[in-house]
Amino acid sequence: MMADQKPVNISSIPIDGFSNLRITSIWTFLMSVKWSEPWLIGLVVFHVACLCLTMVTCRFYRAQICHFLIIVGLVYSAEYLNELAAMNWRSFSDFQYFDSKGMFISLVFSIPLLLNAVIIVMVWVYRTFSTMTELKTLQLKRRARREKREKND
Repeated sequence: MMADQKPVNISSIPIDGFSNLRITSIWTFLMSVKWSEPWLIGLVVFHVACLCLTMVTCRFYRAQICHFLIIVGLVYSAEYLNELAAMNWRSFSDFQYFDSKGMFISLVFSIPLLLNAVIIVMVWVYRTFSTMTELKTLQLKRRARREKREKND
């Protein structure tokens, strides 16, 4: 027989102040955000610009390294940014989104940046495999020429 399950205390599930929804998943959490706030629009524009920069720098290895390091630095500083934003949210936001666990900043700031970092790493792995393939092809061609020369001599 199944163990008795405790009844869910629905009052312990937070209610969003903007849409009055019970926040039960990441989706309802994201839907409860007032995306028309100027700073959130700016954050979305920042992420779009960051993705465009990721795509543009695919051909420029050193620029992409700098871009990658900046991304990693921003993700690393997310906890500090969350604390700073939690203390000063009234100056730029209508609602206090910045919780002590950092869920909001992780979802809207860190995860998009980490996706850019993953794209950059995938580009680097692809380049590495392509270079290794070209190198092996050149080695095989060089060996075939050498063996052909030795055979003719």
